[in-house]
Amino acid sequence: PALVEFIDIRHAEGMRVYTRTLSFLIAAAVNELYPGSRFCIEHSVSNGFFCHLYLGKTLENSDLEAIKQRVKSFVEADIPILKIEDETADVLEIFRSKERQDLVKLLSHYGHLYTHYIKMGEHLDHYSGPLAASTKYIRTFDLSLYPDAENGCLLRLPNPEKPEELKPYVEQPKMFGIFKEFVHWNEVLGQSTIGDINESCAKGEAEALIKVSEALQEKRVSQIVDNMLSQPQRKRIILVSGPSSSGKTTFSKRLSVQLAVMGIKPLAISLDDYFLERHQTPRDEKGDYDYESLYALDLELFNQQLNDLLQGKEVIVPRYNFASGQKEFLEERKIHLEDNQVLILEGIHALNPELLPSVPQEVLYKIYVSALTSISLDDHNRIATTDNRLMRRMIRDAQYRGTPARSTIARWKSVRAGEDKWIFPYQENADVFFNSAMAFELLVLKRYAEPSLRTVPQNCPEYAEAERLLRFLDYIATIPDNDIPPTSLLREFVGGSSFNY
Repeated sequence: PALVEFIDIRHAEGMRVYTRTLSFLIAAAVNELYPGSRFCIEHSVSNGFFCHLYLGKTLENSDLEAIKQRVKSFVEADIPILKIEDETADVLEIFRSKERQDLVKLLSHYGHLYTHYIKMGEHLDHYSGPLAASTKYIRTFDLSLYPDAENGCLLRLPNPEKPEELKPYVEQPKMFGIFKEFVHWNEVLGQSTIGDINESCAKGEAEALIKVSEALQEKRVSQIVDNMLSQPQRKRIILVSGPSSSGKTTFSKRLSVQLAVMGIKPLAISLDDYFLERHQTPRDEKGDYDYESLYALDLELFNQQLNDLLQGKEVIVPRYNFASGQKEFLEERKIHLEDNQVLILEGIHALNPELLPSVPQEVLYKIYVSALTSISLDDHNRIATTDNRLMRRMIRDAQYRGTPARSTIARWKSVRAGEDKWIFPYQENADVFFNSAMAFELLVLKRYAEPSLRTVPQNCPEYAEAERLLRFLDYIATIPDNDIPPTSLLREFVGGSSFNY
């Protein structure tokens, strides 16, 4: 017996099914119209997905229009989409014959005797999760050229709440810029997919991959400090924001080291110490304390202390006691900002304009940190940034808080809702972005995530999500973490950091 739940695109998995199916139809259309070309779905940006289309010529609007019309013809034809299982060796031969080297590399390290592939008419592909049963369900989408991106386009999807309408377009030039930088890093490393990385590690190249990745990231931290110091107006406060498990804390500590190299002694403050007393904390629609809200912070005290510090006064920075739900003011937490110092302020709301309405904007330097994964499983199977962060958080919760994976997964939906409301709308306010993701990190996270995910019981709502993540991790090889330095951002999650948290 099995319990079947029917879902639509209002459910996260429903939207994933829709996106995979649409990707399959676009790839099929491209293959028909431009034989020998390449379609790559890459990363989320501007409320859609950035894609590359390598057609052997400059991508034009007329090309996208032709592809859209062919996809629509597939939809109108109501063609069945079949999932066929065969021996992995035979599936590999199928994709070798179709010159899908990206899939051949991925499936060569899959490790299962049997592998499935997807079939629609003469079109074959492989996806890491389920697709719709027919082409007829894919009614709402668009493809448009992406600004300042050679051979790049934006794939737009339906609004889950209004399926006949597209999600609204949001300009995100800074976000797109950091993705382009990460793609360049991947080119430096010679790695564009998980298949590439699995192959490199099988050849014994993991140590070199880790060292170069860490060096590139440290170089970026150094560049951010140089950029801040080059500003015409001297900066006194560095704001560090980002979503859950983006690595904000370790980034702030590494930033402090680079500032010290330049002769600047930083002071660090966490927004988490400025929560209101528990009885004053706002509640969400379920009646739970809403610690994701900006208004869970004591904004009056925070602004008063920030202004006092800028005026050279001493303040006692509170320490929030989560057990008692109260702030504690301890004499040893008394600080003042000297003339040659900067204040590093870290927290999810750091880029929200309402946080510091009375502080002059010209003294602020704003940094947005996130694990913006731009590496994919293969050309048609992207890796969601949210999955990367969820696994980071799950591992950290288990390591340091004794929280089981089931609880982390259960809370993740509300965490994501808080990010959509309180963090993502303000990310383009940043002066610079920092991408904390590293090409190799999933190969390290896997060894910690798998045992945690396997503890999720079958009879709970979180089981389906745990199984989805386990199936995803099946494609990824495992490497030890011995070569990861103690100052690495990954150490914040897997342990072994030389920083104190």
